[in-house]
Amino acid sequence: MTSPRIVFMGTPPFAVATLDALLDAGMDVAAVVTAPDRPAGRGRQMRMSAVKERALQRGIPVLQPERLKDPAFHAALDATGATLQVVVAFRMLPQAVWARPAHGTINLHGSLLPQYRGAAPINWAVMDGQQRTGLTTFLIQQEIDTGDMLLTHEMTIGPEETAGELHDRMMTAGGALMVRTVQGLTAGTIHPRPQHIANDQTLRPAPKLTPENTRIDPARHAQQVHDHIRGLSPHPGAWAIWTEAGRVPQHFKVLRSRLHDGRLDGAAGTVVIEGRKLLLQCIDGRVELSEVQPEGKRRMRAEELLNGLRDATTITLA
Repeated sequence: MTSPRIVFMGTPPFAVATLDALLDAGMDVAAVVTAPDRPAGRGRQMRMSAVKERALQRGIPVLQPERLKDPAFHAALDATGATLQVVVAFRMLPQAVWARPAHGTINLHGSLLPQYRGAAPINWAVMDGQQRTGLTTFLIQQEIDTGDMLLTHEMTIGPEETAGELHDRMMTAGGALMVRTVQGLTAGTIHPRPQHIANDQTLRPAPKLTPENTRIDPARHAQQVHDHIRGLSPHPGAWAIWTEAGRVPQHFKVLRSRLHDGRLDGAAGTVVIEGRKLLLQCIDGRVELSEVQPEGKRRMRAEELLNGLRDATTITLA
């Protein structure tokens, strides 16, 4: 395979690191495909994606199709002369797009496939309390995240690491892995291999995060609740309903937590104030809620929240 001419597809900051890595390695990136500009912020001003911003800085042409099946977009892709497409954190592609270049389309996925196929692999690996995960480059085919694998990069997950912290480490490692993947394909030293699923292997999915699967359930083990919280930090944030005696229940996010040694005190969901600590009772222990965000307020340390609480209040999270 001769040195490919690449079209890069991506939108968020996570994808920028891979675009930079490809360009810094001297690869021929003919164009970037990214999401259309959208209104954002309180002023609802039009905002470009992180990938578009970087592409313009580096002098790369940008395509922003509203519809990926638009024939005009397909014609624009053909006009680039691309022989390979690289996808990082973009939309699901129709076959008319991913099968277009001669050498196919490579995707970067935030797990060790076939585990954690789906929209939120980084979050779910942390939420499930995994100690290891990684990155995979693979060739896209019809069924999502099932294509033939190219390279993998294994990573450990720290016991207190949040999804956001893991995301940032993966962002840098992903760029390096994609460069090695394209170089290996060009040199003929990498060959696609089917994803292997052992007969006794249980596949863990990574579905889209929703209000239902991000809600804190105190009727679980303390370790599970802690993992759930750090797997959703900083975005979208694990949440529950905060009920304080004499006040209207409110939506309440927890962004940081830690396991807490101490006696059990009350039913699961009871929030105990102990000194300057906010402790959530689970079925087998306590979780300290160290960074929180009450409804309509900014993110804050638990100590700041405690300053506004009454001394002998009864609080539950459900």
